[in-house]
Amino acid sequence: MPAEMDTSEDFLPRLDLDMSFDILMTLGDPCDLARASCVSRGWHEFVISNGLSKQLCLKMFPQLYGVDRVTESCSFKSDGETGSSNTKEWDILEREHRVYGFLSHCARSIVDRECISDAISASSTDNFPEEGINNTLEIRDRVGRIASYWSSKGQKNPAVPETLIYKLVGDLSVITEIDIQPFKAFFQRGSPIYSAKSVRFRMGYSKASLDLDSVDQSCHISPNDKFVWTYTSPEFPMAQENCLQKFKLPKPVLCIGGFLLVELLGRMQRQEMDGLFYIWLCLSCSSFRATFNTYIWR
Repeated sequence: MPAEMDTSEDFLPRLDLDMSFDILMTLGDPCDLARASCVSRGWHEFVISNGLSKQLCLKMFPQLYGVDRVTESCSFKSDGETGSSNTKEWDILEREHRVYGFLSHCARSIVDRECISDAISASSTDNFPEEGINNTLEIRDRVGRIASYWSSKGQKNPAVPETLIYKLVGDLSVITEIDIQPFKAFFQRGSPIYSAKSVRFRMGYSKASLDLDSVDQSCHISPNDKFVWTYTSPEFPMAQENCLQKFKLPKPVLCIGGFLLVELLGRMQRQEMDGLFYIWLCLSCSSFRATFNTYIWR
């Protein structure tokens, strides 16, 4: 090493903007990016001014491309504070750095757990409320001596789909997998299992404010009229088995708005009594890494 080289010199200013950006964007872990921003004042300003935390978060969660801006529920500064345009712009960049960095970090660090809070609506129910969608939140397929399951109405055509709508525990959640258990009708001859042929999932938000306490589960809520679905999963085959079937998403998905749509595609089992095809489920649940109520996304 030449004697005249100062080993403590910051090399970042010696590189052009694009090269510096490309180098730091190779840091796929949000913790590494946070550490890089602490190397020096220059590195800190570079990370914030170029929105690297936001860019990393967008790579992880493409659903965020539809977000116009972010605000903090306990913001350090309000948008209406006086100051120069440069100061306001820097405040916005700092806020985005905190919010997107927090989201990226939490999405990778929090342990998976159950995240469905409410059952909203089923496209059909055979006998309400005895066979209603609320039964899919019960972890047991029997409560006492009474079977606990949701049943669709019967159909002559096995291709007729069904949908179930759920509310997640937070308006902003990172979903990793969704689990479903078809119901085994132990009280019918042969104990048939009323599974779907396949399943697909959508996530999104309601078009208007939805009062969960006033929702009438006996009435079907149209998933396309009332909701905007920002993510659609691949179609997963479902086994005709009475076990908890885990459908792991190709990558963690950020659900903005807190609503989950379960699309049950095709019917496997005909009921002997009436010759119609049904879908019966005794459990629906989902796993997530984090929910975020600290920040409001607009």
